[in-house]
Amino acid sequence: MSEETVEKKEKKTKRKWMRFIGNRYVLVSLFFIVWILFLDNYSRLNHRMLDKEIEELEENREYYKGEIKRDSQNIKLLKNPDQVEKYAREKYYMKRDSEDIYIIEYEGEKKDSSTYVPN
Repeated sequence: MSEETVEKKEKKTKRKWMRFIGNRYVLVSLFFIVWILFLDNYSRLNHRMLDKEIEELEENREYYKGEIKRDSQNIKLLKNPDQVEKYAREKYYMKRDSEDIYIIEYEGEKKDSSTYVPN
């Protein structure tokens, strides 16, 4: 093949692409696709952000369902007077008149996690 025929083929392929890209239907379609993906209020980017937010909210929902279940079990336990006394002694360091309480705190621990030792 000569150089002329190669150049003619290249020009024809360029013309085909230019005709294809220059077609008004293709241009309108490209504009529409760009608009929908990036510029619209309901774009794909917004959908992705909203999907992440929905996942986060569903995780929070599951966490709070577990917390509600745990608290419901604690409420059932606290209907028993012996359990109420145990809870008051452990949480609020209450005592009977005839006993002493020694609170032992370990280094590096918070006050809430101190150990209760009745006498």
